[in-house]
Amino acid sequence: MAKTKVLERKPLSLAERTYLPQIASGLKTTLGNMLKPNVTLQYPEERPVIPENYRGVPTLVRDPEGREKCVSCQLCEFVCPPKAIRITPGEISEGSDTEHVEKAPEEFEINMLRCIYCGLCQEVCPEEAIFLQDIFSVSGYSREEMINKKDKLYELGGTLPDRHRKWDKKKAAEINGPAHH
Repeated sequence: MAKTKVLERKPLSLAERTYLPQIASGLKTTLGNMLKPNVTLQYPEERPVIPENYRGVPTLVRDPEGREKCVSCQLCEFVCPPKAIRITPGEISEGSDTEHVEKAPEEFEINMLRCIYCGLCQEVCPEEAIFLQDIFSVSGYSREEMINKKDKLYELGGTLPDRHRKWDKKKAAEINGPAHH
């Protein structure tokens, strides 16, 4: 049978018995915090400063003429780690001003509940059609609202300058050579 050992406690001093040092320590902490400047932002009126390297919501962008730049290559869909992107390729009708482009997305969805904001979709896009915008407040009342479809993605992305001018027919003609009739 194990023998129990009783430890003797030293008696409390007068200050310890009145708890005055502990109360003074708590008041010191409280006063110190009361004198600090307020760090609370009154959201949404006040917005935090977004860092330059912030990776935000993925969106689709149009070229300066308003044409969609995505050609449904599906690289962003394949590279997405959580499989948040789903693209349904579609054909471009003959007679269209962009008929020299292979295809265009019939449907393009990004599930924001799955998106991990890694930025791989933007890095892999050969047409510079997908960009991460500095939107940080994404909310919805249902799961369906959190799936951004093609029209919503273009609304969020807007129009960005295009250095390459890939969609101009003269550019396509320079690349493919003169047409033979």
